[in-house]
Amino acid sequence: MLALGGRLTETPCVPGATPETDGKAIRRQVPRSSHGDWEPRERDPLAILAAQDDSRIPELVPLRYGRMGVSAFTFFRGAAAVMADDLSAAESTGLEAQLCGDAHLSNFGVFAAPDRRLVFDCNDFDETLPGPFEWDLKRLAASIVVAGRERELGKRRRRGAVLTTVAGYREAMRRFASLGELDVWYARIDVESAIAGFRSKVKKVRFEQIERNLAKARSKDSRRALQKLTEERDGELRIVSDPPLITPVEELTDRADVEAQLEAILAAYGESLAADRRHLLSAYRYVHAARKVVGVGSVGTRAWIVLLEGRAGGDPLFLQAKEAGNSVLEPYLGAGAYRHHGRRVVEGQRLMQAASDIFLGWVTVEGIDGKSRSFYVRQLWDGKGSADLARFSARDLGAYGALCGEALARAHARSGDRVAIAAYLGRGDAFDQALARFAEAYADQNESDFERLEQAVADGEIEVEEDPR
Repeated sequence: MLALGGRLTETPCVPGATPETDGKAIRRQVPRSSHGDWEPRERDPLAILAAQDDSRIPELVPLRYGRMGVSAFTFFRGAAAVMADDLSAAESTGLEAQLCGDAHLSNFGVFAAPDRRLVFDCNDFDETLPGPFEWDLKRLAASIVVAGRERELGKRRRRGAVLTTVAGYREAMRRFASLGELDVWYARIDVESAIAGFRSKVKKVRFEQIERNLAKARSKDSRRALQKLTEERDGELRIVSDPPLITPVEELTDRADVEAQLEAILAAYGESLAADRRHLLSAYRYVHAARKVVGVGSVGTRAWIVLLEGRAGGDPLFLQAKEAGNSVLEPYLGAGAYRHHGRRVVEGQRLMQAASDIFLGWVTVEGIDGKSRSFYVRQLWDGKGSADLARFSARDLGAYGALCGEALARAHARSGDRVAIAAYLGRGDAFDQALARFAEAYADQNESDFERLEQAVADGEIEVEEDPR
């Protein structure tokens, strides 16, 4: 019996069994080799995506498809709902953990922990829910192949990168299975330690690029955001206009209603914080705000950046308030414990991450259309950095994939039955080989779905707006 996200779930077991024997027993019900099976399904990927558009800002939906239409990989990034539908048709191990729900390569990265050290972890939890551990791992493995094809890597090299990635997860889960609860809870991937291990795995030029990227991440905080995103107008700090990507509140037709909504967010969101963090937040005053377009799959959801300033001048705090809707996993896994989707995101993030933003919280606000919407709030920039996949060689892709696999295993080990999962995966590479087959087959499916989008755009069925970035 596992407690996941506030929900108790049953793990298949036999009387008198241990978690280890449970995990091995599940192999008979769901052979590890079966995870390599994938047959194209009759479903309309564009209809699945269109269903998400109903709740989005209409004028931003064409930009969503513009971003998804750049390549098969950007399509994959935006098509978490499509893959969730596909994964729901596969046989499940029943071994549950708190899922990221969208664990592709670009949803891992570095950020500053509260102790100000950089850590590497999952960094997107919009779709988080409890579910079968292999769903996250299959999405990660498939993203390796999709990214590898975009880099024009051969099949053998793509396969090698997937095997390295899944082995990274499997071996890390085996280590976590041998640890006590507190040791698992305190475990994290410290970036300084991680890059030391990378030195022998990547070429010198790539290692130097990694160090430059980390230096950039360390400088990416609210003060840097102040320099990059604001200007002074009439003696007041204002967020620079760059529509449609960044649209200051005064440029929106419903400015008064939007500002009232933002005031409500700031007034109520603090209630979701611990008392000490509410006290810290109270030291800041509202200065300005803007609507911001974020991500690929998230384009069209309501997202705001809010500039606050401390009592002393030049003491900025940038927060991001992002709308949280239904998880793409919900139609297949159920609603989970939290009806408030902002809280669902925050609680899932806190459960999975080794360290989380001190300003992470949630709030419900009634919109100008009279509808109540859930938001979660966090710092806009706090040492955040991500990998430049466009520069990756096959060797880089495998090394980075293994790091993502380790981070995902650590996240799953905190909430799932790590002993049973480790026992199911085993010491050998049977599961790794299966996911390598699955990832190639699913990348074919993704390319077919991407071609459907391209054809719909060419036929005028879907309106797109080119990304101005």
